[in-house]
Amino acid sequence: MANLKSKYMGLELKNPIIAGASNLTLDIENLKKMEEAGAAAIVFKSLFEEQIQLENLEIHELLTEYEERNAEMVTIFPGSIKKSNYPVLHIEKLKKAKEAVSIPVIASLNALSEASWVEYAKEIEAAGVDGLELNFYTVPEKSAESVTDIEKKQLETFLKIRSAVKLPLAVKLSPYYTNPLKLIADFDKAGANAVVLFNRLFQPDIDINSEKHLYPWSLSNSEDNRLPLRFAGLLYDNIKASICSNTGIFTGNDVIKMLLAGADTVQVVSTLYLNQINVIESMLADAARWMDSKGYLTIGEFRGILSKSRAEDALPYQRTQYIDFKMSTSAILKKYRAIS
Repeated sequence: MANLKSKYMGLELKNPIIAGASNLTLDIENLKKMEEAGAAAIVFKSLFEEQIQLENLEIHELLTEYEERNAEMVTIFPGSIKKSNYPVLHIEKLKKAKEAVSIPVIASLNALSEASWVEYAKEIEAAGVDGLELNFYTVPEKSAESVTDIEKKQLETFLKIRSAVKLPLAVKLSPYYTNPLKLIADFDKAGANAVVLFNRLFQPDIDINSEKHLYPWSLSNSEDNRLPLRFAGLLYDNIKASICSNTGIFTGNDVIKMLLAGADTVQVVSTLYLNQINVIESMLADAARWMDSKGYLTIGEFRGILSKSRAEDALPYQRTQYIDFKMSTSAILKKYRAIS
């Protein structure tokens, strides 16, 4: 019978499926359902410093709105309402999450300044979680900011956090670096316990009728997993940190693909929204069924066999386009002529 036990950022997991950070993981009842469905670990919804700053701004505006209208109205609100209590509430929810389930609970953090990264990391560690995912979500806004500046700043921030806490640390990155492999290798050398491939960056839209920006909420699709699959295959055997593939993972077959490429674990979110939380159970069953059909007893027997370092043909990792066309032009032409 297939043994799905896995290891991630130093944590022993019963299988490779982790529920990724989302609004779903903010709810205690959902966490219990995820554990019942078979999730091996949970990444709690991210603590975003942007949210804290926004709430602080709203409070400031609220407190100062009537200052010049009537002096007595300045004291309408209690003096204790000076800043957002979002971080305090978030930490309390983290503690309750840890108490509610027996599987590992991993916190997630996205801060702005180096000091706040460290401050919140310490507070999160004190909450008793099993690990911390550092969501290095960054959007360059100035052309003068160089690649070196961005990467150096993130690495320096990581080193500060690494020296401040003892928690296992994962770095969640976007693929939009000049060379993600080099940056990931640098994080690995700096002491990262895991790397998550990749975070999904918010992309704005525009309503041409109202001539205003839209803020769409979009889920991934199954084809989105090609990029993390490629990078899992490139990273396998080249870093000590655990590799976690994220984005576009919907089925047990998707899980197996990532493991074959070299991932240690996967994170799932969109499939939980689209197919409900109990989809984890069927994903695990399908993965185990595949292992049994192939005669594999453990994940270690096949993990990474299709990575660049172990695959008989490394060509899929070396080309970015036209590979199928170059290898089988006549077959491709025949196929599409038949369709048309």
